[in-house]
Amino acid sequence: MSARAGIVITGTEVLSGIIADRNGPWLSERLRELGVELAHILIVGDRREDMTAALRFLADERVALIVTSGGLGPTADDLTTEVVAEFAGRPMVLDEPLEQRIAAIVAPLAQRWPNLDRTAMAEGTRKQAHVPAGATVLEPVGTAPGVVVPPADGRDPARPTVVVLPGPPRELQPMWAAARATDAFRAAVAGATVYEQGILRLLGLPESEIAETLRVAERTGLDLAPLEITTCLRRGEIEIATLYEPGGAPAYEAFVEFVRARHGTQLFSQDGTTVDEQVAALLNGPPLRTVAVAESCTGGLLAGRLTERPGSSAYVAGGVVVYSNEAKQALAGVDPALIAQVGAVSAEVADALADGALVRFGADVGVGVTGIAGPGGGTPEKPVGRVHVAVAARDGSGVARGGGRVARRLDLPGGRADVRDRTTTVALHLLRRLLLGQLDEPA
Repeated sequence: MSARAGIVITGTEVLSGIIADRNGPWLSERLRELGVELAHILIVGDRREDMTAALRFLADERVALIVTSGGLGPTADDLTTEVVAEFAGRPMVLDEPLEQRIAAIVAPLAQRWPNLDRTAMAEGTRKQAHVPAGATVLEPVGTAPGVVVPPADGRDPARPTVVVLPGPPRELQPMWAAARATDAFRAAVAGATVYEQGILRLLGLPESEIAETLRVAERTGLDLAPLEITTCLRRGEIEIATLYEPGGAPAYEAFVEFVRARHGTQLFSQDGTTVDEQVAALLNGPPLRTVAVAESCTGGLLAGRLTERPGSSAYVAGGVVVYSNEAKQALAGVDPALIAQVGAVSAEVADALADGALVRFGADVGVGVTGIAGPGGGTPEKPVGRVHVAVAARDGSGVARGGGRVARRLDLPGGRADVRDRTTTVALHLLRRLLLGQLDEPA
């Protein structure tokens, strides 16, 4: 059995939802890379008894390693280090050289704000320089040091080692490498295995169909026992993440082949790449093709996803956000007579927006989006969630064998954010299929 770990995220601001936790998922991925099985992620407020309860729970679960984030600042509610020291059976001691190093880090603050209370700053610095006796100090990236704390001598040797890290991700992430290099960390995860992870991505089917796929696979004799398979719906796509040890590779390859045979082109990614990454690679070529967008209800989200990849300035010619009819006419060249005849939310106007983006920015491919994302504005004929997407290629662009066009009408459930997010996903899939010449495939 692989070494097991738990994560404790501290902070009332995280527990209450004021700040979203980014450290738990990041640490989970780092542990998986090391072959350490993550048992639990716990979020607790800045309360001594709750932190202690979380540590004791994980110890009872027989984890070898606990990683905490947050609660290392200079204020009274920053309790993590002393709670961990008590849990490990180690007294808190002042590390005077560490106090001097932290003082040097915070000294520029006193120069920037001369009215700061120097005594309070010194007290905060001294608080942060108190560490559990026998712990390994992780040098501050900001002002807060981290520590790696093994259980004290005489304690149950099976009790976990605790890695105490700061809350801000910009401090926690660089400190992780230093924590991994400590003797206590290496000893705690000595039983780690090797995990492989495969991710399949599909579009155009519900999660229930994947559940049936798994049942059919087992009924046909496919051995899924070596595989830990999880599925989730993300941005309108189905993601199948599979974790397995090296001996499970043949089982995983058989599973991938089964999914491919059963779902065909609905399986658009076998190597974990996202549609965003695939579209970027197709546009980058060779040959290089450029794209432009004219979008209304998505409010620039499509352009945002197209420009997230490094080097996107080479293939994204430009984009406009055109909510009003006047903007559609002035910025994307849509004929006002067309809007008067069929309405702004229509397949015809989506086509016109795609063509307008082509002309305005001189691109090889244009994408037009028009619809009703809500929360209001819908009618029985055109309800909230009705969206039209069109993708058009310029003749002679080298796209889809000398030009082409693909369009879809969408009726999407959910609120405004859901409609906008899923629309951008479908638009990217339509763009991908146009670039691949798969004009007749459903989206």
